[in-house]
Amino acid sequence: MEFLLKKTIFEKVIVGVGRGLCSYSTSSSRVGLPVHGLNRTNNPEKQSSSTGGGGGGSGGRSSEKKCYDITIVGGGIVGTATALELSKKYPWLKLAVVEKEDALAKHQSGHNSGVVHCGIYYKPGSLKAQLCVQGLHLSYKYFEENQIPYKKVGKLIVAVSEDEIPRLKDLYERGLQNNVPNLKLVDAPQIKDYEPYCKGLMAVWSPETGIVDWGRVTQSYGDNFEKAGGRIFLNFAVKKLSHGTNPDYPVVVINEEGKSLESKYVLTCGGLQSDRLAEMSGGSPDPRIIPFRGEYLLLNPDKCHLIRGNIYPVPDPRFPFLGVHFTPRMDGSVWLGPNAILALKREGYSWKDFSMKDFTDSIRYKGFQKLAVKYAVFGTSEMIRSAFINLQLKELCKYIPNIGPTDITRGPAGVRAQAMDQDGNLVEDFIFDSGSGPLASRVLHCRNAPSPGATSSLAIAHMIVDKMQKQFSL
Repeated sequence: MEFLLKKTIFEKVIVGVGRGLCSYSTSSSRVGLPVHGLNRTNNPEKQSSSTGGGGGGSGGRSSEKKCYDITIVGGGIVGTATALELSKKYPWLKLAVVEKEDALAKHQSGHNSGVVHCGIYYKPGSLKAQLCVQGLHLSYKYFEENQIPYKKVGKLIVAVSEDEIPRLKDLYERGLQNNVPNLKLVDAPQIKDYEPYCKGLMAVWSPETGIVDWGRVTQSYGDNFEKAGGRIFLNFAVKKLSHGTNPDYPVVVINEEGKSLESKYVLTCGGLQSDRLAEMSGGSPDPRIIPFRGEYLLLNPDKCHLIRGNIYPVPDPRFPFLGVHFTPRMDGSVWLGPNAILALKREGYSWKDFSMKDFTDSIRYKGFQKLAVKYAVFGTSEMIRSAFINLQLKELCKYIPNIGPTDITRGPAGVRAQAMDQDGNLVEDFIFDSGSGPLASRVLHCRNAPSPGATSSLAIAHMIVDKMQKQFSL
């Protein structure tokens, strides 16, 4: 025990000494300092004039280079959860998160249904199933400890036709094998006990399914990371990862403005940009990220009392996505949907959002072309329903007959970073890559963290940190 204690103290001293070895003379590459917690600034130039612990430096004229033991690229829920876990497991390391937007959770982590999932759908024994169930318990524990509002409203997966009943029973068995808590199979009369206005033949009831604002959770992860001494740099869009000359901090992370920081190791959790980040260190262009926009409808506030909890359809194996469902929100509103259509921009939340680069990357990709041919009818119908929202009413009324044309309006949208291989298969496994060349031993890319990434975020963070420990010998 005495030996281990001395060894730990020695390691911390060595790390501390190493931090002081990083300096440079070109102030134009200076990276500014963020402010902790609620005082975090979105302006890199204002960050430059700030002072504070953890990041070093003393303002705009400082010639000190910002150096970190580990830099996490991406301020979404997986990136911030992993940063928080690193700060807990290795409190002596100097850690930074860089995010290209002016706030955390600006994309997938802040544009989603807000559901806390239980792990019913996934293959028993699979990593996705294990992480989801673990993440469910870790999430509720975190919410309680950090006073984050949430509601356990439950979820009904409803069969509305005879041919759906066998698939529903299979889902129930999957849920039991996955150790989903308190799962029940209910008949038609019992459906009314949970959702009085819902129509169906049979359903699976999951009382532990909940709702939360995942954007708020991401902000909380970031705040706690900063309280632990971590640094968050906003408005830092990474353009390049290069091999530097400093042997102690050999990875140089450069943004679009030419500012940079140096790091011993880098983890990227880039979501919609994850494939492009991987290519910066020699990674394969496959799997490719294809952005699919999911558009929601809003239920008339006068009809929101019809929905108590989440109401989901039985998945149809003929189609790649789940289908429309009813999702209550923390603010009392109810979202209906989503659909699934190709986004014309990786971060495009409407038809008006267009990027020629993103669009051509998608349609020229062989995998997408194969998927488009395979699901041509499905894709066309989704686009038509996007244009004419009343066409979705028929599906909605299968579950809640009391909804009419005047009860639905256009709502928000999210964009899913769907990893796809060259054969047109949707990649549902976790994909990690380090690329090739001199940075390969120093960089880890989380290229795909499949749904439900938010629910599983803390469990995914544990897994990533364990992987980093082995790969980087932390």
